[in-house]
Amino acid sequence: MTLDEHPTAILLFAAGLGTRMAPLTNTRPKPLVDVSGKPLLDHALAQCGGLKTIVNAHYFAEQIHTHLAGKDTIVSDESDKLLETGGGLKRALPLLDSNPVFTMNTDAVWRGSNPVKCLQDAWQPEKMDALLLMIPTSQAVGHNGSGDFNIDSEGHLSRGDDYVYSGVQIIRTDGLAAISETAFSMWALWNDILAKGTMYGAVYGGQWCDVGRPDNIPVAEAMLAGDANV
Repeated sequence: MTLDEHPTAILLFAAGLGTRMAPLTNTRPKPLVDVSGKPLLDHALAQCGGLKTIVNAHYFAEQIHTHLAGKDTIVSDESDKLLETGGGLKRALPLLDSNPVFTMNTDAVWRGSNPVKCLQDAWQPEKMDALLLMIPTSQAVGHNGSGDFNIDSEGHLSRGDDYVYSGVQIIRTDGLAAISETAFSMWALWNDILAKGTMYGAVYGGQWCDVGRPDNIPVAEAMLAGDANV
């Protein structure tokens, strides 16, 4: 695996069961649900220019393979077992061949600056083990519930309610070697980084919409169309 100060690869999470998006996910994976005329997965892929791109797949994995055929991407196949986000990242490490790496959820859309580029510009490898792109709770379109983190004056993250995690991060993967499980959430890696004080947040200046449920699709489409009421 390449040990570098800057990530050269990105993992797009496309393996989940998409239960919140039912019944649309009864016959397809959530990343292939259309928003504004193209699948959520393609919205995410549009943000990844220049990076080696890996997409993981479990639920209706064959549809992900078919959709990506001929594209400049690699599939990390998890058909045998649902691995969650942390386990999916661990499985994909040989394909990513980068440390640190980007990861990105595929159940949101963006309007404004490229979120991946925003993190590239804010990444400070000399002091960060993780950098998460955050949305102020008041500006999180389509998101129900409280936030995930707070950010202090120096950019350190702590658990809290002020900001919603957007689903995009840069993260060093060294800590994965100490996790013996195969299926686990990203928190298994995050908790140690939080304890070290090397987990940071950058605030996104554009618009972001969670597209986790069917009723969020028209909201996301209105945001992408520039509706001032969103």
